[in-house]
Amino acid sequence: MPDTKSAVVMDADRIARTLTRIAHEIVERNKGVEDLALVGVRTRGVFIARRLARILKEITGDEVPTGALDITLYRDDLMRHAVGPQPVIRRTEIPFSIDNKKILLVDDVLYTGRTTRAALDALIDFGRPKGIQLIVLVDRGHRELPIKADYVGKNLPTNPEESVQVRLQETDGNDEVVLQQEATV
Repeated sequence: MPDTKSAVVMDADRIARTLTRIAHEIVERNKGVEDLALVGVRTRGVFIARRLARILKEITGDEVPTGALDITLYRDDLMRHAVGPQPVIRRTEIPFSIDNKKILLVDDVLYTGRTTRAALDALIDFGRPKGIQLIVLVDRGHRELPIKADYVGKNLPTNPEESVQVRLQETDGNDEVVLQQEATV
């Protein structure tokens, strides 16, 4: 019977420090926050984007518009299985024009790149941004598409048999990143 082993690779303090570092990198790379907007990929990317917006305001004193993007209908694996539970479609909330803005697309984990590709497709349906930069808390490798994050919290080389679980206070009651590995008994 398979058993799972897990290890905490980022605790709450490390996540907070990492997001602060990323916020400083954003300000430095973009020479401030003018024309920037954060768009988080549902679900955890939205909470990470909101946290980054708060940190950016602390650093610069300026508000950065923040939105939420649901990519369910843009996923390339949605219709692969005709039988089974129907996907849950959540709301996309982008209460500002993305035209001529630098969009900071935020997600929790970058793995194959397919979620990011779907997010790019969904985002382009809302307008024509000046540019899109990708922020991820964890990059675990194993790309299937030529996608690379502009800002990475932690590079975490993994095996395909492992999974990376990002837990956030807003959804899970605590902040941590856990690497889980299936082990045979």
